[in-house]
Amino acid sequence: MLKNPVKGKVKTRLAKDVGDEKALEIYLKLLEHTKNITENIPADKFLFYSDIVERNDLFSNSIYKKYTQCSGELGVRMDYAFSIPFKNEYKNVVMIGADCYELQPRHIEEAFDKLSDHDFVIGPAKDGGYYLIAMKKWSRWMFQNKNWSTESLFTETKNEIISNNGKLFELEILNDVDTVEDLNAGWQ
Repeated sequence: MLKNPVKGKVKTRLAKDVGDEKALEIYLKLLEHTKNITENIPADKFLFYSDIVERNDLFSNSIYKKYTQCSGELGVRMDYAFSIPFKNEYKNVVMIGADCYELQPRHIEEAFDKLSDHDFVIGPAKDGGYYLIAMKKWSRWMFQNKNWSTESLFTETKNEIISNNGKLFELEILNDVDTVEDLNAGWQ
C-alpha cells in the first residue's frame, strides 16, 4: 500500500518538522527503496495507490499489478487490499507499506517462508505499529476495531491473534519513517 506522491499529502507528521517539500523528497526515496527491495522477489506483486493508479511511475506495469485503495479508514483499506489476492485464490499474502527504510528482501522472504507453519507473520515497528503483516487465510477480523497509528497497534493485533487461536511469527523490529525522530534514528 502506498500514497500517491503529492506534496502536502505524504508523510504529514514528518512534514510538520521538515516541510512539505522535504517530506515529499523523503517519501520519493522511500518509494524507490520499496521498488528496489520488492521487484526481484519471486512472487506476484500488487500495489494499492491511495488516489489514482500511476501507470508511468517507477513501478513497472509488467512487474506490479496496480489498483486503487478503497475509501475508508486504514483497516477497511487494508482488508480490501488483502481481499484482492485472496479472492483470486492466492495463498500466503504479505503486505508492506512504503515507509520502512530498514526493510530488506530477506524480511519479505522470511514472512512467506514462515507462513508455511504459521497463520500470521508480523514485522513490528519501533513505534508500536508494524511494517509488514502476512497471513495464509483472509482473516477480516484482523482489521476491525483497531487503534491505527498508535503505539499499541502491534500489541492489540498480537493479542487478537492469540485470542483467535492463531499461530503468529514475529519478524525483527524495524524503524519506519513517520517523524523527524525516525529520521534521526538512522535515515540514510
